[in-house]
Amino acid sequence: MEKASTLAADTGAKLKDLMVRAGQSSERAQLIYQHSTKEHQRRLAVNIDLDVRRQQPGAASGSDGATVHPLVPRPPGPSAPRAARR
Repeated sequence: MEKASTLAADTGAKLKDLMVRAGQSSERAQLIYQHSTKEHQRRLAVNIDLDVRRQQPGAASGSDGATVHPLVPRPPGPSAPRAARR
């Protein structure tokens, strides 16, 4: 049941939907069977990044000309934080 609950959550199911599907009567019981995955965390990060970029001034026109692929990290460079250069 853990995997099914996690997969359903990854598709966008709300907590109440998950509770109904799993036959749970409390949120706490449902959360015991629901887990986060690295893939889901990665998708969340990409979606947050895209939303932030869309909200920045000039995002619609693409005025900076830069293209950033959200799944491929940039190599450390002179402007990278010290911790990222390891």
